[in-house]
Amino acid sequence: MQSIIAEQVKYIKSLPLEAADRVYDIQNKAIEAVVTGGRAEQFAKEIASTGDVAKSRADLIARTELGRATGALDMARAIAIGSDGYIWRTADDGDVRDSHDHMKGKFVRWDSPPTLDGMTGHAGELPNCRCYKEIVFVRVPFAMKRAA
Repeated sequence: MQSIIAEQVKYIKSLPLEAADRVYDIQNKAIEAVVTGGRAEQFAKEIASTGDVAKSRADLIARTELGRATGALDMARAIAIGSDGYIWRTADDGDVRDSHDHMKGKFVRWDSPPTLDGMTGHAGELPNCRCYKEIVFVRVPFAMKRAA
C-alpha cells in the first residue's frame, strides 16, 4: 500500500508543505477506506470537509484515490498467488475514453502499467476511470494438483 503514496509523491512538484501533508493524509485515508470497506461518497464528504474543496473535486479525488488503493491491493493479492497481469476491461459504454477503449482486451503486466493520455497507471486507477482488471492466473493442470 505504501507504493500508492510513493507513486503520488512524485506527482507533487511544487506544492506547499501543507498541501503535501494533505495529499499524504488523503492517501492514507483512501487506504484505510479500502481496507475497511469504505465508500467513495463518504470519503468525498471527508475530503470536502478538510478544506476549500468543491464537491465535484472532492468526488473526483475520492474516486481516484480509492481506485488506486483498491488497485494496489488487487495487484498485491494477485502477485502473491502467481499472477503476471490482467486483461484490461472497460465499462463498454459511450463514456469510455478512446485511449482506454484501445486497451480493451489487452494483457497488461503488473510491472508495466500503460501510459494513456500522459498518465501512467493500471485499469481503474486513473482519474475518472471506470475500467477494471480481469486478473489472469496461471492454470495448473489437474494432474499436477493431485500429485502435490
